[in-house]
Amino acid sequence: MNIISFFKRPTTAPVAKDRLKLLLAHERAAVGASDVIALLREEIIAVIAKHFPVESDAITVRMESGDAISTLEVEVEIPTPLCVNVKTNAEEAKKKAELQKLKPVEVTVEG
Repeated sequence: MNIISFFKRPTTAPVAKDRLKLLLAHERAAVGASDVIALLREEIIAVIAKHFPVESDAITVRMESGDAISTLEVEVEIPTPLCVNVKTNAEEAKKKAELQKLKPVEVTVEG
């Protein structure tokens, strides 16, 4: 850097270009955040539905962005009478569903 270029004012084109890049990045981040929230909500619903009998309307997902940190808040309404052993309940429900698929067979005993 020489002494003459030190006192020279920068042209406005690079400054405007940098501002435009910053504005576009901010707008893309704002639009992309809603897509990310929708995707996260669907994945969270799928994971919770594996373990708890929950309606998709009972799950709320919010994302808040601050200057230094972003937070993701997930609120799930779980039904009150929930048994302790969820895995056993899921297995029992699966067996009941399989039994409901079977058609009854008439058996006659001669004797």
